[in-house]
Amino acid sequence: MKITFLGGGNMANALIGGMLKRGMAPTDIAVIEPNAEARARLQQTYAVNCLEAAEMLASAGDLLVLAVKPQQMKEAVAPLAGKLGNAVVVSIAAGLDLATLSRFLGDHRKVVRCMPNTPALISAGITGLCALPEVSPEERAAADRVLKAVGSTLWIDDERQMDGVTALSGSGPAYVFLFIEAMQQAAADLGFTPEQGRQLAIETVQGAAALAAQSPEPAATLRERVTSKGGTTEAALQMMADKGVKEGIIAGIKAAEARGRELGKLLGAA
Repeated sequence: MKITFLGGGNMANALIGGMLKRGMAPTDIAVIEPNAEARARLQQTYAVNCLEAAEMLASAGDLLVLAVKPQQMKEAVAPLAGKLGNAVVVSIAAGLDLATLSRFLGDHRKVVRCMPNTPALISAGITGLCALPEVSPEERAAADRVLKAVGSTLWIDDERQMDGVTALSGSGPAYVFLFIEAMQQAAADLGFTPEQGRQLAIETVQGAAALAAQSPEPAATLRERVTSKGGTTEAALQMMADKGVKEGIIAGIKAAEARGRELGKLLGAA
């Protein structure tokens, strides 16, 4: 399989590195990246073929990964008109829906929309994907293999839920970082050093997430097991409830989903 990346930023680097670790040959990967320093780093790190501009590309290959900012997408893909052939186009740009992507690509219909998240940079991401009906099961599997190089994948049948994927997992790491930040601030207030607070907060989150992942029981049950009546955990959770922490998280995720829909409309109007 021949893969071309349009854009050589952080997510493209993560995907390329993940695919090479899974045995893909560097000669099967091409990257279009206008920045000379970025091209040099890509060539030095991965030994992949790098091009300065899309105009230099003879063919998109079997799969084209669109890894540029959504605001730049329309202009960035314009030179690829007539070079797509039967290539499956995989977009990792937030907000751009399948119809808009197809229009930008000259009504090309083999398009997959993806929403990865930043833990993909350490091969621990979760990516939501959806595709136009013209994408065959085999082509979906090819796109899936690319995104699985940086974590796990979840296919969505109804594209309208992709804004929810963005709100939950795309933006989700920021919510977890905020929780860690709050724990570290509390640790500092309680007299711990920054190093001690960091270790206690991060390893607690890591351990709790691992336990939740391995347990067949819902998170609510796991929470209840830690919460002894009249104990310290109950006191903490009661204070958080009084402050509206859970309701604030839910409202925040819904606000992110609504903003995603708004941005999608704005980007689609381009």
